[in-house]
Amino acid sequence: MPVEPLTQKEIEERLSELPGWSLDAGRLTRSYRLGSHFAATAMVVHIAQVQDELDHHSDLTLGYDTVALAVHTHSAGGAVTEKDVELARRVEDLAAGHGAH
Repeated sequence: MPVEPLTQKEIEERLSELPGWSLDAGRLTRSYRLGSHFAATAMVVHIAQVQDELDHHSDLTLGYDTVALAVHTHSAGGAVTEKDVELARRVEDLAAGHGAH
């Protein structure tokens, strides 16, 4: 099933529901700070699990106490789609449980 790109207006509407997320270079992006390297690593593992469940994967970067994501949909020509928004929502839902801000 093809995935349709979101319009700029649709992206802006979705971002208004995702605090801390933004559009950067055509991707939805967000960085989180955590209390330790171990906490950041645990969050990365949790995000990887969600990405496998959704069969949709972001560029995921682990720093000492930070986690950063950048996501777009390759099958939609690198555009932002509902798949990206759903991944962002799922990550937001799990972030607080890891103490991320």
